[in-house]
Amino acid sequence: MIPSPKSVCVFCGSRFGTEAAYRTAARDLGAALAAAKLRLVYGAGDVGLMGEVANAAQNAGGDTFGVIPVHLLQKEVGKRDLTRFIITENMHERKKVMFMNADAIVTLPGGAGSLDEFFEVLTWAQLGVHNKPIYLMNIAGYWDPLLALIDHQVKKGFADPSLKELFQVTESVPALMAALGLSLRMESQL
Repeated sequence: MIPSPKSVCVFCGSRFGTEAAYRTAARDLGAALAAAKLRLVYGAGDVGLMGEVANAAQNAGGDTFGVIPVHLLQKEVGKRDLTRFIITENMHERKKVMFMNADAIVTLPGGAGSLDEFFEVLTWAQLGVHNKPIYLMNIAGYWDPLLALIDHQVKKGFADPSLKELFQVTESVPALMAALGLSLRMESQL
């Protein structure tokens, strides 16, 4: 059963990226999570898409849970005005605490760190460590090259086709929220 409040971990960039659509999606996602009474779990930064999603959630009265490693407090401008703010010793601990406090995982556009986070939870799902729903928000086609790479891995025999069934691609916040609602209800019936 899903604990209350329901929590969604959002992995995303500490930069805004080149497309206005990325920033808009982060802002819309934060507001939508708050409106749905879903707690935002994220990397506790106040920069880039991280700051955008958190500020939008806070502005809409949402519950926010941030986790940041001590070495990124300055660089990612640790956002201390969250509902919950946790400082970890390292990145591994950060990811573990974020994952353990979420019922679903969403990845917005981001860089190497977002890729690391996405692939870690995807690998855990592949190994049967968890069955939490994983969503890849393909805003303005940002993740198209990643999706092509995963297809390439399957085609070349380095991944089973079932890997693609472990995550869902959405292209908008409304589509993600609809998918979250379905997945959260289904998981709560297990």
